[in-house]
Amino acid sequence: MRSLIKPGLLFACLFIPAVAHSNIAAQLKIDNFKFGPDKLVVAQGTEVTWTNQDDIPHSVVLTALGVRSKVLDTDKAFTYQFEKAGTFSYVCGLHPFMHGQVVVK
Repeated sequence: MRSLIKPGLLFACLFIPAVAHSNIAAQLKIDNFKFGPDKLVVAQGTEVTWTNQDDIPHSVVLTALGVRSKVLDTDKAFTYQFEKAGTFSYVCGLHPFMHGQVVVK
């Protein structure tokens, strides 16, 4: 019986990941009614995590992407993975004077 798998193909399959996961991560903090840093530059595929270090609840709203976090109490976090390049502005859904920007290259 003849094998349908060519030897080189089997070898090549050992080096192709089944699922690509990003191991790139960036952190933003929410404190004293501010996002910090207010502008973050990341690579495409980066997971960005906003952590509320304030005593007041906050949220993250990325309007252009249609993304809205739940309300984040103190020490709670929200993570979003940026798959597309571009400049993405965001605000706090509870305090719209709070704003920031993520630039994805």
